[in-house]
This record gives sequence, C-alpha cells and structure tokens, in this order.
Amino acid sequence: MDRFKNMRKLQVEVEEENGDGGYDGEKALEAQNEVAEAKEVAEELGQFTGLKVRRRAALFGECKGDYVGVPSDPFLHRILTKQGDITVLFADKVVKFTGSGKMKKHILLITDFAIYLVDPDADVLKRRIALAAVEKICLSKFDDNFFALIVPTEYDCLMASTRKTEIANVLIEATKGASEEIEVDFSNRFEYNAADDMVKEVEFEEVNGGIKTRITKKEIQ
Repeated sequence: MDRFKNMRKLQVEVEEENGDGGYDGEKALEAQNEVAEAKEVAEELGQFTGLKVRRRAALFGECKGDYVGVPSDPFLHRILTKQGDITVLFADKVVKFTGSGKMKKHILLITDFAIYLVDPDADVLKRRIALAAVEKICLSKFDDNFFALIVPTEYDCLMASTRKTEIANVLIEATKGASEEIEVDFSNRFEYNAADDMVKEVEFEEVNGGIKTRITKKEIQ
C-alpha cells in the first residue's frame, strides 16, 4: 500500500473564544461534540485528507456533474422546479463552515442560473445565490479542498469539497461570456465575509509534509 505513504494530512484550526476573550468550558464541550461530528463528516466525504479523491468518472476523462442523483430526489427536484431551474451542472455533498466556525454537511447544487445550498438532514433550502452575484472563487495554491465563494452584495461562503477543481471549472464555464464572469483567485491567505458584520481570514501553511489551515476572525476597523 505504498500509495498511502505520501498522504498529506490537513489540520484545521478555528479560532473561538467567549465574549470576554477568555476560555469558555461550555463552548469547549460543545466544540468537542462538533469536532466529533465534523470527523464523521470528514470520514464520510474524505474532505480533509489533503488528497483529491480519484473519481470513477475521472478514470474515463469526464466529469459526472451530478453525484447525488438530483432527478431521483423529490425534494431537490422540487426546489429547482419551483425556481424554474432545469439544467443541473453540478451536485454533490460538501462541508460548509458557518459564521461561528461549525462544520455542517450540505448539498451544493449549481445550475446555469444559481447556486443552491441544501441541508440534507432537514430537507431545507438554506441559501440560493444567483451566479451573477458571485464575484470570484478563492482557492489556495496547495492540494487541499477549501474554497470560498465571494458574494459582495450578500455574504461569502467557505466550503470544502474533494471536487473543488470541478466546482471552479463549472462556475467558470457557466459564466463564460456573461457581463460578469466569475474570477478565480489563487492565494494561500484570503479573507471572506462570514456574515454582514464578520470578516474571517483563512491561511494555509505547509508544515511537516502536511497542510495546516487556520481560520481566524478579524477585527473590523
């Protein structure tokens, strides 16, 4: 099993503190539970190994696009039909980071008009973002799975997916020729608006053969 020897581990640090800037025991316990849930999510999706998952479709040089079976899912089909979207360009499970730093499983849908984020456990549409509202997608220069959608008129979205390259390509192709094409920004440090009044910085660093990702809250001047 030599192919596993070069596996690069990805560490994720999310800065959290109480209102006084100190340590909160109750939050620490809650964080432990969230870490356990996040670990389960990571194991299920393979998000944080630092290696791209070699998809069956990739072996044949093509992208499947829909990895969750949208046509056979009544709820997802109903969401798109209600919005008048019928062309699914991409659909897959992702991990989304909330403003408080929690990691939650979501289904990411991309059509030729919009991006949808769906809670698969509650069958709830959490967010719809028009493609025209997305300014750019931020990626690091490392082989990690993080990406951020920058939406200036709303708030941004940090996610992780083993198919982030495919997601970026889909978004680029979907807006090609439009008045506002989505840009791709490669940087090992970038900021995103986790909420209307909250800016966070994501920093990537190569440490001991692995990738360390630090997410910190920035003070708004």
